[in-house]
Parts: sequence; C-alpha cells; structure tokens
Amino acid sequence: MRLVIARCSVDYSGRLTAHLPMAPRLLMVKADGSVLIHADGGSYKPLNWMSPPCTLTEEDGQWRVVNKAGEELRITIEEILSDSAYELGLDPGLIKDGVEAHLQELLAEHVHTFGDGFTLVRREYPTAIGPVDLLCRDADGRHVAVEIKRRGEIDGVEQLTRYVDLLNRDPLLAPVRGIFAAQQIKPQAQFLAVDRGLECVTVDYDALRGMESDILRLF
Repeated sequence: MRLVIARCSVDYSGRLTAHLPMAPRLLMVKADGSVLIHADGGSYKPLNWMSPPCTLTEEDGQWRVVNKAGEELRITIEEILSDSAYELGLDPGLIKDGVEAHLQELLAEHVHTFGDGFTLVRREYPTAIGPVDLLCRDADGRHVAVEIKRRGEIDGVEQLTRYVDLLNRDPLLAPVRGIFAAQQIKPQAQFLAVDRGLECVTVDYDALRGMESDILRLF
C-alpha cells in the first residue's frame, strides 16, 4: 500500500463530473490497484476513488487514473508532503461474532424475508472495498446489496452506501439498491438510510431459527 500526503486538486469525469479544489489530502494506492482520496475530517468514506481494474499513470505533477469504463480521475499535485509504501500482505478478513455470522447464514437461506420473489446470488460478494454480506435479486430481477448487522448503527449505513455506490459502477449489476438488515436499528441510522435511498429491515433472530415470535418487524 502506498500512502501519499499531498496538496492536490482532483477532477473526476465519467457518468458525471466532480471537482475537489486544491487542499492537503491523503492519496491511497492499494495493492489491488484501487486509488482512494481522503480528507482529514468528516467521514472515513473517501472523497473520491477509483476501483480496480484501473490504470494509474504518473506524469510531472499529475496522476491520471482510468478504469475499464473510461471514467477518469485526474489528480493535480502542487506539493508532496509525504510518500511512503508498505507491504501489508494477505489479510485474514473480518471475523464476525457468532450471532451476526449466523444471522447472515439464516438470511441467506430465507431471502424471502426481504420480499416475495427474492433469490440469492451470493454470500460475501467480493468487491474492492470488502465483501457485501448478501447479493440478491428481487422479483423484478434487480440486484440488491444487503448489509447485515446485529445492531444497526450509522457506520453500517455508511458501509452499505459505499457498497451500493461501487456496485452501481458495474454495468453488469446496475441498477443496484440496498437493504440494511439488523436485529435493532437505531433511529439515526434508519433516518440516514432512508435519506440515502436505502431500505431498512428489522429481523427477528429467534423467528429465523424456527422459534415462534408474536412480533413482525419489517420496514
């Protein structure tokens, strides 16, 4: 992984255009080829990024990152403050607690929990920024990314937002919608999810395990 701290401006051109004015930022180049641009503030979500496969070309004072769809990030560098690289090696991946892992397994077996006509495409669908818990299709054949938590909080909504944004860049999957599923969802997280066009589903762990429940909670 290469980490560059630089004063830079960034221009994105593709499905739309976006501009980041000159400011100090962290440029992250990962071993898988992805390029991410971070600021020191706000969310941990990058300001902009390009997921692999893509090509990085470095010229005098400028980086040009182009993906297979022809989208382009052009990074104009005024000054490099730090430039370092580290070999991180293979990551063992996230180990989930027993309840959350079992919840994912149960929901994969009972995807109709999310709606009639749902089918499972794959568990732990791989992306450049981590695996999506479940990738499904709804009754209309549209892809649906499902993020599963034991307790639904804002960081889980942020995570799902990144997955949906990234998957929608793939013409073979788009359009992709998102479902945030948890045993409990905090009001702030639900508000943020709905504001971002995501759906929330509160699931009953005991009912999924075959135990009776008098409460049906589905948003």
